[in-house]
Amino acid sequence: MTASTTRRVDGRSARWAGYREKRRKELVDAALSAIAKHGPEVSVELMAEEAGVARPRLYKYFNDTADLGAAIAERVAEMVTAELAPMFNPRGTPKEMIRAAIGAHTNWLAEHGNLYRYLSMNSVTGEAGQNVITDVKTVIARQVTGLFQYFLDRFGIQVPVVQPLAFGIVGLVESTAGSWLQEPDGLTLDELTDWLCDWTWHLLDQSLQVYGLELDPDLPLAETDPADD
Repeated sequence: MTASTTRRVDGRSARWAGYREKRRKELVDAALSAIAKHGPEVSVELMAEEAGVARPRLYKYFNDTADLGAAIAERVAEMVTAELAPMFNPRGTPKEMIRAAIGAHTNWLAEHGNLYRYLSMNSVTGEAGQNVITDVKTVIARQVTGLFQYFLDRFGIQVPVVQPLAFGIVGLVESTAGSWLQEPDGLTLDELTDWLCDWTWHLLDQSLQVYGLELDPDLPLAETDPADD
């Protein structure tokens, strides 16, 4: 094979790879739409119908049903993480920041309940069997850990429980909201969010007080002078 022929082959391969990736994204978008309409147990046939293709056509772009499920779960995980992005650039009082973060999560669940249920049902993906939900929780909890540490550094104190506290809060919010999604039992979304905000604040407040730090939940942290403590 000549150099020019090799370049043509490589060029075609690159174009196909780019087209295949674009098409995969379009098909995943169609699958998300089908899940939102029909629920988390929607069939692959309905996903294909939503995409306007025959089911066998899907497998030109996905290795098998598991590969399709993994791509969908990963996209939903990306959506959850993106929804919480504002909490990593916090503004306002502790209570306002807590409300903004938890409210973003509970509102997303309320609006995309079927997608979240699908993620829960299809969270184990990949050759290594990694759990997508666990990965999302870990990413968020590590971000929360860094956020806590940023503010604690301003006060010049070390709180050894920062990381366990962050993981605990993320787990509390995630498991409680997920349970509510399955069985609201008369509790409204606003009421659920209020309770989660209260529980989260109390966990933070109690933990910080052990290390001699008391924060006013209604005073913006940017206005808090560590020298006054």
